Amino acid sequence: MAHPDDIEFFCGGTVLLLTDRGVVVDFVLVTSGDKGTREASLTSAALVALREEEQRRAAVVLGVSSEVRFLRQPDAEVVDSLELRAALVREIRLSRPDVLLTFDPTPGYRQHPDHRVVGRVALDAAWPCARDRLSFPTRDLGPHETAEAWCFSGPDPDLVVDVSSVLDRKIGARLEHRSQTRWPPALRSRWQGTANPERFKQVDLR
Repeated sequence: MAHPDDIEFFCGGTVLLLTDRGVVVDFVLVTSGDKGTREASLTSAALVALREEEQRRAAVVLGVSSEVRFLRQPDAEVVDSLELRAALVREIRLSRPDVLLTFDPTPGYRQHPDHRVVGRVALDAAWPCARDRLSFPTRDLGPHETAEAWCFSGPDPDLVVDVSSVLDRKIGARLEHRSQTRWPPALRSRWQGTANPERFKQVDLR
C-alpha cells in the first residue's frame, strides 16, 4: 500500500475475512503519510509518528498480529524506480505471500499518484523479479513466486468480495485513523450507505 489508511479504505473487509479464517496477513506501507494533514501545527516528523501508530492500531482491529512495515518514502513523491522495486522484491521474499493485494495501476485510475506507482511497482516486483533468483539477489532470502494478485480500484473489476458481515469492524479499523477523519459519524453513515444503497437514501449527511 501507499499510505496509512489505504488498507482500511480499499480492502479492510477482505483482510478481516482472511484473518478471521486464520490467514496471516502482512502490511507493507511505502510511505508513512507525512504530507496528509491540514493541521498547521503538525510537522512531517510528528505526522509520521502519529500515522504509523494509527496504522498499527488499525491493524490490530483487522486481526493482523504480524509486524506492520513502513518503507518511509516521501508521501506524494513516490516514483517508479529500481530502488523501490528492489525494496518491494525484498518485502515479497520476506513475507512469501500466496496473494498480493495492491492498487490496480491501469490507465484511467484517477486518485493519488502514489497509488498508481505503488500498484505498478508491486506487480513488477512480484512478477518476474521476486520470482527470479538473479533479479535483485538477496543473501538471506530466496526467490518467491506469488500465486495471485488482487488489485482494487481498477476500471474493470472481475472479483467482488462480500464484506457485509464484517463491515462494522472495517469501519472501526478505518476510524482508528483519527488524523484522517474530520467527522467520524459522517464517515460511518456514508460507508454503511454505500454497502446498503437503500439505507443510503435515508441518511442525512448535512
